Amino acid sequence: MGYYIEVPEKKGKAQQIVELYGARIVDSVPSFNDLKSGEAIICVVDNGPWEAAGFCYNEQEFDEFVAPDFFGPNRPRTWVIMSRYLACKLTGYKERS
Repeated sequence: MGYYIEVPEKKGKAQQIVELYGARIVDSVPSFNDLKSGEAIICVVDNGPWEAAGFCYNEQEFDEFVAPDFFGPNRPRTWVIMSRYLACKLTGYKERS
């Protein structure tokens, strides 16, 4: 099951996450190795009439967002870095001890 961040508008979710939650958009696909402590990767996928802002809570989930899917490999993706604590809170994801 995926974990997603909801924002007011269906489109422009990456920018909304920046404005509402102090995140930053990155120009290329990020790497878990490049994250600072306490940061999280969010992948905003453009599905045409709406976007989905998925929380890449581990590397396996990240790989799912990077890989082409049955909807097509050309769906635009925007990568966002934000507070991991806040991503967990907004999505309901529970960290494992």
